[in-house]
Amino acid sequence: MKTVTAIPLHSIKLLDRVKEAIRYKHYSLRTEDVYVYWCRFFIRFHGLRHPKEMGSIEVEAFLSHFGQ
Repeated sequence: MKTVTAIPLHSIKLLDRVKEAIRYKHYSLRTEDVYVYWCRFFIRFHGLRHPKEMGSIEVEAFLSHFGQ
């Protein structure tokens, strides 16, 4: 089984934390751009609610939107 290690994040803003995590893992700049794009899209899709206020229902609604 794989052990999950916490990434030391210093930013307060959500999207900055996403960028930090991606850079910590040495992903490409293009990957960072795409991850941030989809995070923004998800947040806007749900009326600018913070992801920590959402759960699996919102994720399912977001993904189902593309299946129609």
